[in-house]
Amino acid sequence: MLSSILFCLLFGAGAVFFYLQVKKIRRNIFLGKAITINDNKSKRWKTMLLVAFGQKKMFARPIPALLHFILYSAFIITQIELLEIIVDGISGSHRIFRPYLGGFYTFMISLIEILSVLAFIATITFLARRNLLKIPRLVMNELNGWPKLDANLILLAEITLIIFIFMMNGADEVLYQRGASHAINTGGNSLNFSISQYLGPALYSGFPDGGLHVIERIGWWGHLLMVLGFLCYLPFSKHLHIVLAFPNTYYSNLNKKGKLSTLDSVTDVVAPNFDPSYQPKTDPNNPTRFGVKDVQDLTWKNLLDAYTCTECGRCSSSCPQNITGKKLSPRKIMMDTRDRMVEVGKNIDFNNGKFVDDGKSLLGNYITTEEIWACNTCNACVEACPVNINPLEIIVEIRRYLVMEESQNPSELTNMFSNLENNGAPWQFSPSDRANWINEN
Repeated sequence: MLSSILFCLLFGAGAVFFYLQVKKIRRNIFLGKAITINDNKSKRWKTMLLVAFGQKKMFARPIPALLHFILYSAFIITQIELLEIIVDGISGSHRIFRPYLGGFYTFMISLIEILSVLAFIATITFLARRNLLKIPRLVMNELNGWPKLDANLILLAEITLIIFIFMMNGADEVLYQRGASHAINTGGNSLNFSISQYLGPALYSGFPDGGLHVIERIGWWGHLLMVLGFLCYLPFSKHLHIVLAFPNTYYSNLNKKGKLSTLDSVTDVVAPNFDPSYQPKTDPNNPTRFGVKDVQDLTWKNLLDAYTCTECGRCSSSCPQNITGKKLSPRKIMMDTRDRMVEVGKNIDFNNGKFVDDGKSLLGNYITTEEIWACNTCNACVEACPVNINPLEIIVEIRRYLVMEESQNPSELTNMFSNLENNGAPWQFSPSDRANWINEN
């Protein structure tokens, strides 16, 4: 009875904490400008299933993709065992599903054990890639400090969770063979799980029953506490993409990658010159900023992108400007956007729900103009992202602000702007003269 009460208190506290953090994350995302994305629903569902659930884009790099898929599969399948732990914790029972599912139960727990062993190997490999092999995209400057620690903490937590799983199952296996397990006996003298039926006797056969019960309980409670700890940790980690990858891919930009958005405020000025019946899309009494200076100028989808970033670095390792040593890193753009968004959210919390100007902005305090103008808008980062994040949209919008609000642009663009204004083309001759070379001898 006491165990069930303690379980309910811990589980309830973890769930409430997670809920409160999710509310803050949702609030932060909707700091962005409102846009409506409800077209092509069938295509959006297909994109989400292929990219988020099926991890289609991950397999552009087969080895890390396979390792990630193992971890992903283990995470999904082990939720079945977690469900049983929750029911057992509330009811005070032990392996409550076993007598009802029989051989299927044995199959599922055996599958979880096999996936856990594979996940252990994958986790060790990922730790080695980050800390020993130092894969270039995993040791870039923007990962120094918390991002690097965050990645390693999760990998170490995964190893700890796997150890708890085999402590629980292995000790229970030996107890069951002795007829001393908590589990309801459904026949036979072994749990017959694929790994622990061998690992348990090898590790614990010399322990007395009392010691085995302690080990099994440590494994059971350890498993639970690791899950609750991960739940509370998730809102502060890049691993939030486990949840947000699904809505983010559903709301992907389905337009051709070379198509840039237009500013309604600019269209409202230009369009009436060509169409007297044109109806403005913006309120002239409530002018908006051209482009983006701070996170509030971005759309909620841009901010959802930032929270969904996995920090895998595929965007930056595919960026030709980053490869050639320029300052631009698309991953840093997304990380900076998220960091500024979190800072704004904390400002709102501190000031009772109202943002108070802190003299900072995304442009300048987080992202420099050098980074913004380094981009050549090739969309390599967008193509490479495994969860359809679009750093280029943020870059282009900040450029628009620099040019249209601050009149700041590289000197190389000044002549082009003058030609566009005077000739209607980027060159120093009118569009009607462009084909004159055909008639030259």
